Amino acid sequence: MHLRFTPQATSPGASASRALAASVLALAMGLVLAVPTLAVAQLSSPLGEGAVAAPQAGSGAGVHSPNSPFAPLTERSDVLPWSLLTAVKTKTEKNRILPVFGPNLMALNQKSQRVQGFMMPLDPGEKQKHFLISSVPLSCSFCLPGGPESLVEVRTKTAVKYSLEPVVVEGKFSVLADDPYGMYYRMSDAVAVK
Repeated sequence: MHLRFTPQATSPGASASRALAASVLALAMGLVLAVPTLAVAQLSSPLGEGAVAAPQAGSGAGVHSPNSPFAPLTERSDVLPWSLLTAVKTKTEKNRILPVFGPNLMALNQKSQRVQGFMMPLDPGEKQKHFLISSVPLSCSFCLPGGPESLVEVRTKTAVKYSLEPVVVEGKFSVLADDPYGMYYRMSDAVAVK
């Protein structure tokens, strides 16, 4: 918000009134900014014991708001946890931000894996063969999105019906060190799993 007061030739009483109004406005803005947030954010994806959530939008697993109409992901032992996928460091090289994967993530490369998340269709239609899976429901207006580490690009053998509910897919998992589209993970030849 930008406020601009232009000086005018007025009486001393009008100047004092404008100064008082500006003081009240500044005090009100200070109070609005000082009010603490009452709702505590909850990660959409279970992170496991001792894990810490990323506090900002655009990095980490994303934050699932308690105000969301969509239920957060339930913990499953048969899928890759988002806490593992989001444990990526980055480096800057020639004005690009590139991922730096640890040995635990590189061990997943080119192996069959399962991922659970919310579908983000890339084409119109009820059935999807190419989509993204996110750790946070992208249709939730209360949730904060994660960064590229909170997305997996998926290409399936057969089309998967779009759902607002979480889905689980299994396929050949690739860790991408320098993807031209900025993706960190890709799954190919995937199939939907219950």
